[in-house]
Amino acid sequence: MKAFRVVLSFGGFFLLATCAVQAQATRTWISGVGDDANPCSRTAPCKTFAGAISKTAAGGEIDNLDTGGFGALTITKAITLDGGGGQVASILVSGTNGITVTAGLSDVVTIRNISFQGIAGSGVNGIQLNSAGALHIVHCTFMGFSGSGIAITPTSMPAAGTQVFIDDTVSQNNGGAGLQITGNTANVHVSVFNSRFTGNANGVVAADYSRVAVSHSDASGNSSVGFSAAANNGTTILNIADSNAANNLVSGVQAGGTVGTSVVRLSGISLFANAAGLTTLSNGSIYSYGNNTNANSGTPTSTLALQ
Repeated sequence: MKAFRVVLSFGGFFLLATCAVQAQATRTWISGVGDDANPCSRTAPCKTFAGAISKTAAGGEIDNLDTGGFGALTITKAITLDGGGGQVASILVSGTNGITVTAGLSDVVTIRNISFQGIAGSGVNGIQLNSAGALHIVHCTFMGFSGSGIAITPTSMPAAGTQVFIDDTVSQNNGGAGLQITGNTANVHVSVFNSRFTGNANGVVAADYSRVAVSHSDASGNSSVGFSAAANNGTTILNIADSNAANNLVSGVQAGGTVGTSVVRLSGISLFANAAGLTTLSNGSIYSYGNNTNANSGTPTSTLALQ
């Protein structure tokens, strides 16, 4: 009889473990009229991203069904968040980050179709990347954060460096940078395409250990610099192609001013009505491919070397 009870105990444990595994679906759903007590299925969706992520398997996807605000979130595993076409999903925060990514060093995180807003300018950063193998930000909007719209500042990185891809995204009216990039010992590699960084303190700031490529993008109307390379540690390389920087109150493009080596390479850049078009400071260099436009932006303070 005792042996039978032992078998039953092990059987019960196995059944509970099996149910726990089955409870994490590969695709879950959220809705403005959902409930986090639900299983997060399409017919019984959850209310918030935080409620759904615990019921979503690593590598899975959380999809949004309708318009709503779905709360701040910390991501600790590979996951895809999709707010739906037209950015019907939003995250409004005060005194915190919108999404904090602290995932494994081989994890891939994708965040798309989501609007991020700091309430009355009191949010910290829209997305704060602490660790991940790769992060994809697609068709998102960031505004009203006291820090940066997007802060790529990993404290833990894979040996080959973290990869970040930003596409079709707007980061505007933030107290810090529209996009802040700072690596940590290893290089962080960031590719930006078809995106806007406007009305911030700075548009795009490439700092320590960063390798950044920007194309078909705009950094205009910022209260300081449009595109900036400024490394305190290591070497920063900022490559900008077929992009625009206009109406920035200090400079359209700036390199240096810090103790690390900061390099900017330009191809097909349009600079209009900045206080200065191109500025090089201590330890900074700007290289041009000779096909840029600098109009009504004051006298450049940089000596450009053609490549």
